[in-house]
Amino acid sequence: MHIRILGPLQVTSAQGEAVGVGGARLRALLIRLALDAGARVSGEALADALWGDRGDAAPGDQANALQSLVSRLRRVLPEPGLVVSEPGGYRLTVEPERVDAARFERLADAGRRALGRGESAAAVGALREALALWRGPALADAGDAPYAAAAAARLAELRDAAVEDLAEAELTAGRPGAVLADLEALVAEHPLRERPRALLMRARYAAGRQAEALAGYEEYRALLAEELGTDPAPELRELHLSVLRADPALAPEPRPPAGNLRAALTSFVGREEELRLVGKRLAEARLVTLVGPGGAGKTRLATTAAAEQASDFPGGVWLVELASVGKPDDVPRAALDALGGHAQGILERRPPATPRDALDLLVDALSGARALLVLDNCEHLVDAAARLADQLLGRCPELRVLATSREPLGVFGEALSPVPPLRLPPPGARAAEAAASPAVRLLADRAAAVRPGFAVHDGNVAAVREICRRLDGLPLAIELAAARLRALDPEHLASRLDDRFRLLTGGSRTALPRHQTLRAVVAWSWELLPEAERRLAERLAVFAGGVTAESAEGVCGLPAGEALEALTSLADKSLLQLAEGGGESGPRFRMLETLREFGGERLAAAGLTREMRDAHAAYFLRLAETAEPHLRGPAQLIWLATLNVERDNLLAALHHAVAVRDADTAVRLVAALGLYWTMRGHHAEAAHWLRLALAVPGESPWVARTVARGLFVLNAGATGRPNEARPEAERLRAELARPDVDAGLLPLIGALQPALAMFDDRTVDGLRLSAAALDHPDPWTRAMLRLLRAAIRENDGDPGGVWEELGPAVAGFREAGDRWGLGMALTTLGELRRQRGELDEARAALTEALRLMSELRAESDIHQLRALLAVVRAEQGELDSVRQELMALAEEADRRGAGYRVGHLRLALGDLARRAGDTAEARKHFETAMRHVNRRTFVQPQLSALVRAGLAMVAMAENDPGAAGALLRPALEEAITAWDMPVAARVGVAVARLCEERGEPALAAETLGAAEALRGMPELGSRDATTLAVRLPAALGAESYAAALGRGRGLDRDAAINVLRAAAAGRDGELRRAAVGPDGEREEHREQAGRPQQGAGDGAGDRS
Repeated sequence: MHIRILGPLQVTSAQGEAVGVGGARLRALLIRLALDAGARVSGEALADALWGDRGDAAPGDQANALQSLVSRLRRVLPEPGLVVSEPGGYRLTVEPERVDAARFERLADAGRRALGRGESAAAVGALREALALWRGPALADAGDAPYAAAAAARLAELRDAAVEDLAEAELTAGRPGAVLADLEALVAEHPLRERPRALLMRARYAAGRQAEALAGYEEYRALLAEELGTDPAPELRELHLSVLRADPALAPEPRPPAGNLRAALTSFVGREEELRLVGKRLAEARLVTLVGPGGAGKTRLATTAAAEQASDFPGGVWLVELASVGKPDDVPRAALDALGGHAQGILERRPPATPRDALDLLVDALSGARALLVLDNCEHLVDAAARLADQLLGRCPELRVLATSREPLGVFGEALSPVPPLRLPPPGARAAEAAASPAVRLLADRAAAVRPGFAVHDGNVAAVREICRRLDGLPLAIELAAARLRALDPEHLASRLDDRFRLLTGGSRTALPRHQTLRAVVAWSWELLPEAERRLAERLAVFAGGVTAESAEGVCGLPAGEALEALTSLADKSLLQLAEGGGESGPRFRMLETLREFGGERLAAAGLTREMRDAHAAYFLRLAETAEPHLRGPAQLIWLATLNVERDNLLAALHHAVAVRDADTAVRLVAALGLYWTMRGHHAEAAHWLRLALAVPGESPWVARTVARGLFVLNAGATGRPNEARPEAERLRAELARPDVDAGLLPLIGALQPALAMFDDRTVDGLRLSAAALDHPDPWTRAMLRLLRAAIRENDGDPGGVWEELGPAVAGFREAGDRWGLGMALTTLGELRRQRGELDEARAALTEALRLMSELRAESDIHQLRALLAVVRAEQGELDSVRQELMALAEEADRRGAGYRVGHLRLALGDLARRAGDTAEARKHFETAMRHVNRRTFVQPQLSALVRAGLAMVAMAENDPGAAGALLRPALEEAITAWDMPVAARVGVAVARLCEERGEPALAAETLGAAEALRGMPELGSRDATTLAVRLPAALGAESYAAALGRGRGLDRDAAINVLRAAAAGRDGELRRAAVGPDGEREEHREQAGRPQQGAGDGAGDRS
């Protein structure tokens, strides 16, 4: 997480997503903690910072108020554990470097120290980076918090000092024009400050504006006399005399730096961060090596960095190009030749006869003033380059060496500066966002050079993103691809990248042959490897998502204990990159896609592709089957993390099994992974992969196939396409019902039968089948059956039954150690408690569920829980902060294309706006939600029903009952079709309000009672129902209201549904006939209610 306080507060998650922090007090608390990030801040200090001496404005119990604020802050922050309690206080567990104020102070100090050493280029780099962090006044969002004024003043003073130091550095480097405007602004802001006055005089004089420099002095002298009755300091008076005398020392003629660097022919794009790192490394170490794969742009970065630092090296910056040097003994002579005229006098006196002579002459040439030697392309002569660097640095104390290589030189004191591929745009980025990424910037820049007018726009951005991704962000590959855009459109180029080595040729004619094509660059790296490492690199090409020592042993057959050393050696040579996802078992590596494709070609040429892909699939099948039982237990987090990081490898194994028609591997693999996909909420993905594997012809184990079939049905239903899975559900249900099948064989199969019953709304079947397995020996299965029963009873409008099931479900999941199941059970419990009006208990349950789902990183569940918690907090009165949080969540979901979440969040925002009486704002939110509902291929009908009900309430507030009725009729049908009685009841409350609006209070009361009958209890958390319960007795009289309400409450489910239908349609005359038959008895109208027909033996008629 990053926190920016040098300007308005900005918080971004580790994934770069904006985090909204609502409420002035909450922002002030976070800013105060950020000022001491990583350190404990006492409770007394925090209370004093927030309330100080405000008297009546301070809460009576500041400790409890602070604790409440901290709890709110924890809920807002993107990860758990970011604010921890410590004895006597709290600590923000963020590294200081991730807070811009701390980073600014470090960079400003580094720049000041570099300036003191006479390293003006390094000082400029650090100071400009420091000042770029400022976006406005420091602590702008701390408001009038008592601590803010002193802290902001201190940071502002440090900023002014940094501006002054930057001006000093630029003037030393001979660039007065770079700081004139900043100095003039600083003088205007602080007219009595002396140092900026002196710097401004020097800058004006150096820029050829002597008269202005003198006038500035006179203006300052007069100001001091008038304001303070004093004169300028002696140093400033001396400077004034020097300006009067036109002292040449004030504006020395800049001398071109010595060296042999050539001017660049193309712009330098996309390496700003790496450039700053190289400058920092050169300021701290005498030997810096840029390491990275071939084509990463090491040479360009090195020469650009050297040129920027040239003013710090009066002895010159010398580029030694080793790419064309073939023998180790020739390296010293190549360096001597690079010095050219700088060493000419020495060479004339004593021409070298041996490499040792050349080394001695180099020492003579580089032993004077401070110099920088750039050794470029060392990888094929790494030992010789290392010896040369070591000897020169040991004998030339003022020398710095900057080397480029695909592996480190391995010299003591060497500082490495990695040169990774260019950063890629985020998946799905639009043109503006994509064009800001370094990889796309480079492609666009080079393409415009060969195709004038080329630009990235929304029409081609998808292809541009794909080109950069497929080429791994490698600058050389991107530049070769850009050259092809002279004749090809981005879409055509992207479609041909499967044959990238044939396509990407035609580099610069002046480059060495191995830098002219992509294949030549990769082949050069390959051929530098020893034979055993080449064979290993080829085998590693089958890994699609990274490799560890353990997986390399399992797939490539490496001897135990040797894999890590072998992988590390390939990483040292830039054939592998360190990847995220390493853990206690050791580091993780990945191979760039371009290198994988080359290795795959080599593997195919050796005839080993099928053998290695079979070994890869077998290893990852074992991994998935090992992980599956642990996903339901206390080791869940460890194994979820393992499957997350191995996702690409697991899918590659599945693709291979499908391609070679290995049904056994394909079905076993998806059966083992189905629960993982379901836990992550990836239902569409799960349904796709399960369907793909089940379609492979051939034999597979019955248990694995049955689990896969069941998970396919459930995940397909969860994606809103139950009809696609219904035939499979019928076949599977019939198979599991056979007397020779033990349905409780495995935990997942034990829960499968009742889940299938719920899939088709067979309520009685689901409860009967689950009851028969409640004594299952596995605690997870028992808990899951209880949770399924709770879901069945919730949809059936049986809150008492839900309550009965949730207790054992929560206890069972705690016993099993399953955070996912426990989180789902607590979510249901929290919702039920909210409906019962138990807001504190609801908040506690939902807070625990959010913590559990955050540990699992179940993104969709996290967003749902944050929204549910916000609703509870709103009902507790925290309206402003809730509104801001929901808006931030909705905007984030919209950016990520999560239309379903946007719909739910806008629904909640619309309800809040209605509650506040802002009908126009409510309509805006509901209409936004409806647009997302209408554009989605899948939306739960429940969401659509609730949004329509919200719009209907707005229409009634706008005196348009006709529009409200037109919305409520389809809303009610959607809820009934989904057989979700709580949602039907919420729509029913809106129908009751419609009856009231039409002047039918008795029907409104009966409709309200019918809604309670569907829900199984009054919803105490519904403000609309509570409002009706106050107004209707006033309109009808208490006795008539109670009678009408009682009639509705006494209806069975189907009769209650028909009352709601008739009331929504406004057919009062048909209401009695729908509810009561000719003989006076209540009639069942199951089919008309939209409920699927049940079999004769399902006992459906017994329900009420």
